[in-house]
Amino acid sequence: MTRLDHPVLQGRLVRLEPLAPSHAAGLAAAAEESRDSYEWTLVPTAATVDGYIAEQIARTGLAPYAQICRRSGRVVGATAYWDPRGEPLTAIDVGFTWLAASAQRSGINLEAKYLLFKQAFEGWGALRVGLSTDARNARSRIAIAGVGARFEGVLRNWSRSWVPGEEGRLRDSALFSVVVEEWPECRAYLEHRLSETR
Repeated sequence: MTRLDHPVLQGRLVRLEPLAPSHAAGLAAAAEESRDSYEWTLVPTAATVDGYIAEQIARTGLAPYAQICRRSGRVVGATAYWDPRGEPLTAIDVGFTWLAASAQRSGINLEAKYLLFKQAFEGWGALRVGLSTDARNARSRIAIAGVGARFEGVLRNWSRSWVPGEEGRLRDSALFSVVVEEWPECRAYLEHRLSETR
């Protein structure tokens, strides 16, 4: 499976819409807020956002989303499904995620992961959802563990580095997952955390 028909996913805090050129202005504004947390992550600038959107949409095996804050209606970042495996789908990863500084620690990331996991397990019947990050990215590792994913280990020279100045190099990747047997407990955990988010 190389292409997913990925539906709009809507929660109380965030709406995930399939990424489109119409999201460019909003993504550009989101990306130009403080960039202090983007050291390890692929995030466009206002000048590169059109190319970023075109590349994400064209990338084989990637189903990208714009993240829309329900309260403000603003585009606040992006996320994606990627690397779908199996026919029918048995496993998929979630990644390429970033949020504007103003949307971080707001519950939006938590709910976005809940919606993505729920669609993967309950909509598509996946048996595994994987997540990974640069092994040096302590903040991202804490956030991934915070959505109920289990740490599986670090794979050395596993995937492309997105760090400026490391073009053409590979990074060590910290891998996490939720498997279908864990989904009921993970879902309850996420729903409890979201119930406490105002």
